[in-house]
Amino acid sequence: MASPAPLPSPVLILGLGWSGRVLAAQLQARGVQVSGTVRDPSSTADDGLQRYRLHADAAPSAALLEAIAQAQAVLCSVPPDAQGDPALRQLLPALQASPALRWVGYLSSTSVYADRGGGWVDENSEADASETAGVQRRLAETQWRALADARGIASAVFRLPGLYGLGRNALLQLAERRARHVVRPGVVFNRLHVEDLAAVVIAAMQRTTRDGLYLPADDEPAPPQDVLTYAARLGGFALPPAVAWDDPAVSATLRRFYASSKRVDSRGTREALAWAPKFATYREGLEELAASLAGHGPALPRDV
Repeated sequence: MASPAPLPSPVLILGLGWSGRVLAAQLQARGVQVSGTVRDPSSTADDGLQRYRLHADAAPSAALLEAIAQAQAVLCSVPPDAQGDPALRQLLPALQASPALRWVGYLSSTSVYADRGGGWVDENSEADASETAGVQRRLAETQWRALADARGIASAVFRLPGLYGLGRNALLQLAERRARHVVRPGVVFNRLHVEDLAAVVIAAMQRTTRDGLYLPADDEPAPPQDVLTYAARLGGFALPPAVAWDDPAVSATLRRFYASSKRVDSRGTREALAWAPKFATYREGLEELAASLAGHGPALPRDV
């Protein structure tokens, strides 16, 4: 396999939220110039990142348009809507005209796959979801690929499982008494530590290809109650009472989450990008997070 290429710079992240800030920090540590968009720049932390306002009720600023013109890579983590990617709609003319752009990436979701009843999905599986969230994600993927194909540049779509990490994890939910112990027998899914997400995006930036499709995930698809039980034992928390997934007390949103069960085979992604997760299962991830929660490491603010 060819050696990784130098990282692009500058990089613009559309939707500089929780995962975007982790990626930005890893890129900055490698000497990459990074900026990003947010809905309200005044509400964000002072971490040295240049932020541009991007909101549906306002035209892009001249500063944002200049950042697009200079960016060699653009990654989008903005949630889709019924028409696809709202950020891409606003910025499409600028992205089409950008003289520097050579790579675009989109953070999608395994929701593009319909329920597999615990079966496996990989890069060759049909994106056959009929639920709204999956359909919208698939549309946004198509729009970003169309831009890349029209420009003749590299692209990468990342279909992600559930993310966790500093600021967003079962330990913190238990500590703040927000954890829900919902059980549906037979439901399993993969997870991905946010630091591993950042690493796989960086790997894709260094091993560019046309129409790249990646399914990064950990090694152990597991029932959510197993993860919560392990976190409770690690942190010394009481486990909340179990509730059935179809209990009327469970919100419709949470019931939809538990309605789908699938396992992610990430071997193709690992081979293509020479990548492997630092946190092979939820156990390793939670163990490191437990040390951070106890005050042995810095914590990122939770996303708003």
